[in-house]
Amino acid sequence: MKKLAIIGANSFQNRLILKAKELGFETHVFAWECGDIGEKTADYFYPISIVEKDEILEKCREISPDGICTIASDLAAITVNYVAEKLGLCCNPTEITEQCTNKYEMRKCFFGHGIKTPAFIKTDKVCKETDNMKYPLIVKPTDRSGSRSITKVYAKEELERAIMSAVNDSFEKQAIVEEYISGEEYSCECISFDGKHTYLAITKKFTTGEPNFIETGHIQPSGLSEDMECRVKDYIFSALDALGIRNGASHSEFRIDENGEINIIEIGARMGGDCIGSDLVFLSTGLDFVKMVIDVACSKAPDLNKAGDKHRAEIRFIFNEDDIFELENIRKNTPEKIYFVSEIERSDKVSDSSTRWGYYIMAEKIPEENYEGNQVKDCDR
Repeated sequence: MKKLAIIGANSFQNRLILKAKELGFETHVFAWECGDIGEKTADYFYPISIVEKDEILEKCREISPDGICTIASDLAAITVNYVAEKLGLCCNPTEITEQCTNKYEMRKCFFGHGIKTPAFIKTDKVCKETDNMKYPLIVKPTDRSGSRSITKVYAKEELERAIMSAVNDSFEKQAIVEEYISGEEYSCECISFDGKHTYLAITKKFTTGEPNFIETGHIQPSGLSEDMECRVKDYIFSALDALGIRNGASHSEFRIDENGEINIIEIGARMGGDCIGSDLVFLSTGLDFVKMVIDVACSKAPDLNKAGDKHRAEIRFIFNEDDIFELENIRKNTPEKIYFVSEIERSDKVSDSSTRWGYYIMAEKIPEENYEGNQVKDCDR
């Protein structure tokens, strides 16, 4: 039987576990033991933290998997590349890991390859370099995701507190300070194999706005014109090449300003979280993104055959009782739109993506003749 090693066991990773089992793989899942659903759905579960690269490597040497992968986690992707390279499996080269998981190193890489980049510095305190930067500024940890400790700063007196918050949440205890990029926010979802990139979808993103920009929802198709999608695709492909991403999923966050200029926020060498890759891409395009990740991990070209119908697909996150009331109204008036509802866990304050109460996904089938967006044609290269 084919074997697949999977790094991570939470609800997002469970999509990967279930898909692998559906495809006939024996699943070997690694994660810190904390009662996550993947601990139960895996064929074999190993209570090893996802950051214990060498311990996971030794166990994988015993297992001899056909591939190793993860979805929606920068931290897990580091271990995936490390183990895969040691075992001779398909992956991105480990020398690019830092520039794909560290926001400061990513900005340096973009700047060196001519990708448009705002002014930026790395620091653990207010310093003279920030005196020449144009406000507003964005401050965030160099090496975290999930909207943790992101702050928009309008004046110097606000900067120290923002940097301290970011440093406290950073693994390396550093913050990146950069000039603010304006415009509507989107992400581009791609799959790569042996250096060839394939565009899958563009996601329109919604956030709480300043100061913390916690994501409140996502929609596919994005509503961008075909011409703009072509421009985005070419620009993102150039950025993927600059980072050295050759294999696997990628999730590229960007803004489009009032002048139609595309500005990259950051790129993850992994599938987008928040169910963007695991659910929305399949619902909106009919393409099985999760299967593609498994294909590439096992050194196969991704299966680009349509596996489902096209929908207007949307995920909404629950922050408070008003959001629950809105969900109940949808359930009452248009229940056919509800695709999935997560468990709801109330908290005192939503401070980042991990403390949101829950989410629900809606899907509404779009007739083929009416479908617009997420379909790049003549600009394929």
